[in-house]
Amino acid sequence: MNISLYDVSVWVLPVIIAITFHEAAHGFVAHRLGDNTAWQLGRVSFNPFKHIDPFGTIILPGVLLLAHSPFLFGYAKPVPVNFRNLKHPRLDMVWVALAGPATNIILATAAALAFHALPFVPANAAQWTLDNLKNAFLINIVLAIFNMMPIPPLDGGRVAVGLLPRPLAYPLSRLEPYGLLILIGLLILLPMLGAQLGLNLDVISTILRTLTGYVIQALLVITGNT
Repeated sequence: MNISLYDVSVWVLPVIIAITFHEAAHGFVAHRLGDNTAWQLGRVSFNPFKHIDPFGTIILPGVLLLAHSPFLFGYAKPVPVNFRNLKHPRLDMVWVALAGPATNIILATAAALAFHALPFVPANAAQWTLDNLKNAFLINIVLAIFNMMPIPPLDGGRVAVGLLPRPLAYPLSRLEPYGLLILIGLLILLPMLGAQLGLNLDVISTILRTLTGYVIQALLVITGNT
């Protein structure tokens, strides 16, 4: 694959900002709701090195990119939250989980609004700025949608565990140690099996891409970019 320094320069910054703000938001909301675990460990921080996971943030997305995976994903170091310290553990777990994706949607909206400021950017920096904003817009939306999949330990899984009746929430929560394997199976292995059988089993990626498209269109309309 031909990846230039320019390509790196317009992708790395949006990715770092997206994952850093996402993780810091989890820790900040947990802190406000009664759990200081992340705060005391320095995870409520805009320092990306506090959040980057070498495998999940760098190696896994890189391998998927080189393997031409239909849907790229990765993860940062999970922000530690002791849900028993929260004032209302089940409900507050939902707010803590939603904080990350909500922050990404706010960042995507900010990037879309910033498109309107491009005429004021010096000509020699306009294209670079535009590409960074476009990538920030896309990355934050994809990160938000992906993380809302109802599979623990993704944010959507924790939202589901917090909202579902206990008889349903408990077995779902027990999937958390196997979450990454489930995702790899759904997003990579199942489509590969389908390709061998001549079937389209890439259902999850299709759903994620469709939802991402709807959110992109909605935010473009809301921010006056249509």
